[in-house]
Amino acid sequence: MDFSSHTDTHRPTSAAIPAIDFRAQLNDEQFAAVTAPPGPLLVLAGAGSGKTRTLTYRVAYLLSQGVKPGEILLLTFTNKAAKEMLHRVHDLTGVEPGRFWGGTFHSLGHRALRIYGQAVGLPRNFTILDAEESESLLKQTVETADKVFFKDKTNPRPGPLFNVLSLARNTQLAVAATVTQQFPQYGEISHRLPAFASAYAAAKRTQNVVDYDDLLELWLQLLTAAPEVAAYFAHRFRHVLVDEYQDTNTIQAQIVDRLATHHRVMAVGDDAQCIYSWRGADFENIMTFPDRHAGTVIHRIETNYRSTPEILALANGVLLAQPKGRHFEKELRAARAHSSKPYVVQAMDDREQADFILRRIRSLVDDDGVSLNEIAILYRSHFLALEIQLALSRAGVPYQITSGVKFFERQHIRDLVALLRFVYNPADAQAWQRIAVLLPKVGEKGAQKIHAAAADHARLLQKDFLDALGTDDVKSKVAKDARPEWEQFCASLSQVAAAMRTARPAAVVETAIDGWYGDYLKGAFADYTDRLDELKALVGFAGRFDEIQDLLAQIVLLNSETSDRHVDPDAEALRLTTVHQAKGLEYDVVFLIGLADGQFPGRRAIEAGDVEEERRLFYVAVTRARNELYLCYPIVASRAGPGGMMLTPSRFITELPTDLYEALRLKRNHGW
Repeated sequence: MDFSSHTDTHRPTSAAIPAIDFRAQLNDEQFAAVTAPPGPLLVLAGAGSGKTRTLTYRVAYLLSQGVKPGEILLLTFTNKAAKEMLHRVHDLTGVEPGRFWGGTFHSLGHRALRIYGQAVGLPRNFTILDAEESESLLKQTVETADKVFFKDKTNPRPGPLFNVLSLARNTQLAVAATVTQQFPQYGEISHRLPAFASAYAAAKRTQNVVDYDDLLELWLQLLTAAPEVAAYFAHRFRHVLVDEYQDTNTIQAQIVDRLATHHRVMAVGDDAQCIYSWRGADFENIMTFPDRHAGTVIHRIETNYRSTPEILALANGVLLAQPKGRHFEKELRAARAHSSKPYVVQAMDDREQADFILRRIRSLVDDDGVSLNEIAILYRSHFLALEIQLALSRAGVPYQITSGVKFFERQHIRDLVALLRFVYNPADAQAWQRIAVLLPKVGEKGAQKIHAAAADHARLLQKDFLDALGTDDVKSKVAKDARPEWEQFCASLSQVAAAMRTARPAAVVETAIDGWYGDYLKGAFADYTDRLDELKALVGFAGRFDEIQDLLAQIVLLNSETSDRHVDPDAEALRLTTVHQAKGLEYDVVFLIGLADGQFPGRRAIEAGDVEEERRLFYVAVTRARNELYLCYPIVASRAGPGGMMLTPSRFITELPTDLYEALRLKRNHGW
């Protein structure tokens, strides 16, 4: 195989690179990492310590030492990160970004396969399926093997099924193990899924197409099964640099190891910020890096330019609580002046927690001149943000949710509310249409025909609309594919109607969740358990109402109030986001809410006996704050319904020395 046409013909010398005073531009820790001799390097870059700067200057330093751009491979997790770093390199050195191989694992995998894919049987003219096309092909292959698989609403639909198989591929775990760990709702059918995966893989080969995951799997196969290609890449890329190494999955780590058989690899990351196992990141990759690359030199970059010493003292307390031997020792050091300690705020319930935050935000803005853009409210899960969204909306405080849509606009919330609206008022055609189209092969026109037939039948026979809905005459109007579940669908609606006549709204919502829609949810969403938690938060919200009509009216009014439609995206607005989505961001003031055991850490992590990733998530949350940090928790979970459920403060708070924070006890007269 001829590799000559793909080598770098440009041969800049170190003389072509402008002189850079690395010593003056970097602190001691950064300078040591940037100028380290070639070899296996693990750079542990603490939060806010200048990780991107270190990587950028490392590339510039290598160029200044005579390394050619084409001999450097830069692997990142977003194209944006790669472009930003390589443009900074261009500003420093004058070397054009296009001279490097730099980008995401997937984009560089595609580049490698486009050139050398024939070595693993991939024709040069292969095409790449997008996400929708991948799911469509999977659907076709499954239906070829089992025509009725997707007709069982508790089975995963093509999207969730693809998510299951994708995670198994990226972690190189058996499908059954993946289901057990991440998708327990599909446990009863896990034994059937490997056959579907094989059929899907065969269909892709037949059509000469690859999906997103193949760009990694086939790149690894190329490096494993084609030794001459692997040897070429190892020779060409004399220096491999990896950003956010703690986020690599099993395949990505193996690709790095295969590319860097010469061990001239710099992996930059932070084990304490490994928070994405649910999408395939493997904590062991960074922990075992020194074992796989003998002679690894570890550089710690611990000077933090973001947060006050008091916030960093608390963050260090979080790190110290990690099990011994299961993490790299590090201690963040502040470059900033002293300020106030973080506050731990105990509230009676979610409403009092929201009320405190609202009053404090007003004070920050009105008295201290803090911009709303520089204030963030963080939470572990979406359901924890319901009460604060309501409070902000009522107070007219503009806010943006950076990790999805607002609570009452989320798809499953709107579905369930539509079901309740329809049962309360069967003439509500819009509510009917939203839930009817969730049935197999029922479209908008089909839903209208069913509704019209039921209305006619109810009028002629003087029956209740829901009773008419369950008759054979109406069933005959239902799409053939939907008929097997029609009886349960109608029975569930009748159960909700019966609950409306005899029970309080909270019990009505529970009845709706436990019926047909709960089964639908299981098959429709891979993150079923998270969405179920959010629906249960709706039960708690319903607990404050005595009549179902009051609940439904309030939801519609609140949904209108909290809608983003009239919010100017450029206007000042508070930020609401999950901690996962906040990683990499920073704010002057951070409120972290719902810090109670069972909420953060989450119930499932506690039950599984493994809260270490949750602790790392807590560390990420507290290190988002620059100036002020508020750790808030309720002692009653209002989402449990009337009377609530008693909560205990998060173990992540109680394990911290009390001198690291100031405790605030809210008074019932709203002082503190």
